Amino acid sequence: MADRGWQSVGRIIAGCAALLILGSPLLLRAAPAPSVTPPVPPEHVILFVLEGVDQPALKAGPMPVLTRLVKEGSATWTATSVKPALRLPSMASLVTGLPVEKHGITWNAFDFIRGYPRPPTVFDYLDLSGGRDSAIFFMDESLYQLAKPEPYTDYQMCGPLKPECSTATVVGYINQYFRKATSGQGYGHAILSLPHFLVVHLPEAGRAGVASGRNSKAYKDALRSVDGAMGSILGIYKDLGLVNRTTVFVTVINSDETGKLNGASAGAGTGLSQVPWIAWGTGIKAGYAIKAPVSIIDTGATVLRTLGLETHTEWESRAVEEIFTSPRVVAAEGGGRSDQSKSMGN
Repeated sequence: MADRGWQSVGRIIAGCAALLILGSPLLLRAAPAPSVTPPVPPEHVILFVLEGVDQPALKAGPMPVLTRLVKEGSATWTATSVKPALRLPSMASLVTGLPVEKHGITWNAFDFIRGYPRPPTVFDYLDLSGGRDSAIFFMDESLYQLAKPEPYTDYQMCGPLKPECSTATVVGYINQYFRKATSGQGYGHAILSLPHFLVVHLPEAGRAGVASGRNSKAYKDALRSVDGAMGSILGIYKDLGLVNRTTVFVTVINSDETGKLNGASAGAGTGLSQVPWIAWGTGIKAGYAIKAPVSIIDTGATVLRTLGLETHTEWESRAVEEIFTSPRVVAAEGGGRSDQSKSMGN
């Protein structure tokens, strides 16, 4: 009996040794690597272009919406603007991704004879590289110079020449536009759903500061009005269930008006050399202070990067890579208008 017991123990030990040599399916097999799903680029981008707003303005307002975007997003207060610091040249640099000396728009009033800017704009790139639609709401007649007719870009404008033009008027325009764009019947032409890129120009604070001074009630009221407008527009996206698929950028352009606001002589066009530049929303680092130098010229390339698109041109606009939570993902071909209609249920 004792011999049989030792034989059984020997067989058990030999079997264990064989398992170790051959590789136990339980102990030695490597666990399968977890599958990694690549991040999906946001489907919508909002760009708020302000005037007369800087870091001290957050205390003067107050501006709770902008403060939230700064705290919950990535921000710098030292992005560089362009010279001359005038509204039309600055906005031209913002949309063409080029300095003034290259896009050539040095004047500051709409001039029909001069025509539209020759360099391609971010709106051209969005259409050609991925079929993305744009909607632009400008609040100054000089910016007609940038309203180049294109089949998948909507422009709507008002300005000082129209007494009824105000920040509230522009928000009303956007509400009306969104109602029509989500109706399935379009907005008078090819856009059958919400655009992927919405640009909103809100210069009221700069104008109020010039007219009444930075310490005036009018200036503080204008800051609140601009902040409220941003909140209303974000509210539209929230109501449509799009906030978790949307990225927001906020920057400031200089104008001759804001140049005077900051102590420059009339017509000097110097303005601020450093302006806020803020990113918030899907795919953006939260509570992050941007370290690398940023220019307003970089806005266009960063918008394309956000949507997973690329350009292969001599653009001087460069994506601000450090603000993103994930590496670049290039969107699939054809991921533009047809996918957009699906996302809106049209």
